[in-house]
Amino acid sequence: MPRAKAHASAILREYHEAETELIGKAVVLTDGTEGTVEELYLDEAHGLRLSIAGHPGKWPVATIKLAQK
Repeated sequence: MPRAKAHASAILREYHEAETELIGKAVVLTDGTEGTVEELYLDEAHGLRLSIAGHPGKWPVATIKLAQK
């Protein structure tokens, strides 16, 4: 497998794993925003971002302070 294809496959595997772990879970972000994760996005400029039900916008996954287990 060419190197670029292997990297792309690894990114997609991690993305799908993050979807499984976060979609539908309650989270609290470092800015105090809280709610249920609706969707994850891959943003070429910012990396992995999430949207929260009832809140406009998308936040970096790195801002998750607490997540439902």
